[in-house]
Amino acid sequence: MTIRFAAIGLAHYHIFGFAGALRDAGVEIASVYDEQPEMVAEFQKTFPTAVAAPSIESILEDERIHIIGSAAIPNQRAKLGIRAMQHGKDYISAKPSFTTIADLDEARRVQRETGRIYSVFYGERFANRSTVRAGELVHAGAIGRVVQTIGFGPHRLLGHTNRPDWTFDRQFFGGIINDLASHQIDQFLYFTGSTSAEVVTSQVGNFKFSQFPKMHDFGDLIVRSPSATGYVRVDWHTPQGLPTWGDVRLFIQGTEGYIELRKNIDISGREGDNHLFLVDNTGMQHVDCSDVALPFGQQFVSDVQNRTETAMLQAHCFLASELALQAEIHAFSLT
Repeated sequence: MTIRFAAIGLAHYHIFGFAGALRDAGVEIASVYDEQPEMVAEFQKTFPTAVAAPSIESILEDERIHIIGSAAIPNQRAKLGIRAMQHGKDYISAKPSFTTIADLDEARRVQRETGRIYSVFYGERFANRSTVRAGELVHAGAIGRVVQTIGFGPHRLLGHTNRPDWTFDRQFFGGIINDLASHQIDQFLYFTGSTSAEVVTSQVGNFKFSQFPKMHDFGDLIVRSPSATGYVRVDWHTPQGLPTWGDVRLFIQGTEGYIELRKNIDISGREGDNHLFLVDNTGMQHVDCSDVALPFGQQFVSDVQNRTETAMLQAHCFLASELALQAEIHAFSLT
């Protein structure tokens, strides 16, 4: 059976990441809807099999569609996912998929009732070859038991890409921690194998971009599970001298060694991206991740077909979103 995908909402380019992963796994990109025709046309350049749908309802009611994906404005994503599940579709969203606890609670309820998949595409893990390779090494025991992760997610706010007005107002995306740090929270849970966790502390601030008073440009947090701790820092302070949008790094500390990922660039001089450094009891090495396969698309398709949870556990998906929201709420209450 051919699995068919429909895209609803093209506000962020992340839609191209997971739609492409599914297409490469054999999914037919069948239809697309957005209120702006020029965005639909841009999507169709990459996915020419996608037919422009006349409305959201026409996609929801189309029994030939199995998966709905969205990169709409973030505060619209959860409600669309809930409707998709109620119409018998599996759903995948760009991050952040939630901007309120109420939407998260409702999505959890509907997911339990319908048994459909509600997934969030964390591109820093699913679409990054060094992160995939780190997962293979960690789960093979290469650095022993993981006791801590430290994740940095810096971004460039201006000069890298054109940003619409909604990206400067936290009511639309839930705040800097909810938006950017959701990646690092997902990776903390994944690499430590944590199935429960709590936010210890969090904070946000606006130190540079006072012309945008409805957003913050810095945030950090500490998260803790019964077996590990994690620290996360995110910001919009990437300087113009860096030839990419952010020097994203992840440190994974184990009882028998550690791994450092330099995901976008190695400022010490190695060319390219996806740099993995492994230090263990036998020595130090730089691991080339350029040929590492990205399994997410095939895993997600298998989950749709077999009703399994190999791409990401459903409980993990919701927990990562919950922790990001809780950290944002706590931090914002202090401002």
